[in-house]
Amino acid sequence: MPEWPVYTGASAPHDGVDRLPAPPPWRAFDGGPVLPTPADADDAAAVSPDRVHRAHTYRATRESVQLVNAALYLRRPLLVTGPPGTGKSSLAYAVARELGLGPVLRWNITSRATLADGLYQYDPLSRLYAAREAAPVSVADHLRLGPLGTALLPYARPRALLVDEIDKSDLDLPNDLLNVLEEGQYEIPELVRAGGEALVRTDGTDRQVPVAGGRVRCRAFPFVVLTSNGEREFPPAFLRRCVTLRLHRPDETQLAEIVRAHLGEPDAHARQLITRFLSRAHSGELATDQLLNAIYLTGAAGLDAPTREELAQRLIPHLDDADPLSDGR
Repeated sequence: MPEWPVYTGASAPHDGVDRLPAPPPWRAFDGGPVLPTPADADDAAAVSPDRVHRAHTYRATRESVQLVNAALYLRRPLLVTGPPGTGKSSLAYAVARELGLGPVLRWNITSRATLADGLYQYDPLSRLYAAREAAPVSVADHLRLGPLGTALLPYARPRALLVDEIDKSDLDLPNDLLNVLEEGQYEIPELVRAGGEALVRTDGTDRQVPVAGGRVRCRAFPFVVLTSNGEREFPPAFLRRCVTLRLHRPDETQLAEIVRAHLGEPDAHARQLITRFLSRAHSGELATDQLLNAIYLTGAAGLDAPTREELAQRLIPHLDDADPLSDGR
């Protein structure tokens, strides 16, 4: 039977994603041959302390649980917007861990990022050098799939793809993504010209997968999280193809729960810092990790009360303050 919610936000891993109902007819994909989901250990970056910690400690809101499930059911990208430090990127790691989606594929967007960067990278110079040395030359030996290109391989389960800070891209990238995310497929012209089947390396590992005729089509549409700090508006055509989640600053109860997940039960000093953090958040930009840093350091350093208070003040400057060394009052 179908399961709702598939993603519960309770953190405990399970196989609920296998009980998703069939996709809407216009979002059904049939790529092959079917590939198994990689293990986290296959990607060294996936088992970094930062990513593992994010996946375990993320605390989902009721709204985020509902909209993650909407994206999974509809096979649509999830556009997550909100201020810095509200857990936009951590959400992808938490969902991938709970649903067993394998290592999160991460594409960090800059102003120079292009669609081709996300799909694959091809090095013609290394191929030319190999040809000069009379070595056997294969186009696939000099090509590696990018995070988006890997996510669209025909995996049995969805892969998780984090497209981080898409609002930093140039104006064309969101529109360029439309066709690929709508069709769930793409071509690699270098392999199309070569013809036949090639073994191509995937993002994050040296594992090779078969690509026939230079064409890749997904089977299970990936769980795509696109994050934005709200620095720009997106085209209507792009927005209507996404499920949109707006994250807000956590309130006192949520902050206490976040501190508890990261550092254990907050003591009196930690609760004072939470109160101060909330009061200062009304007058400038702050991020939750600033609060976590302040609580950890002022507790671990064993400082006397005046020094501890002064240090805490310095660790929570407003992010939009022109003078971060001011007293922040």
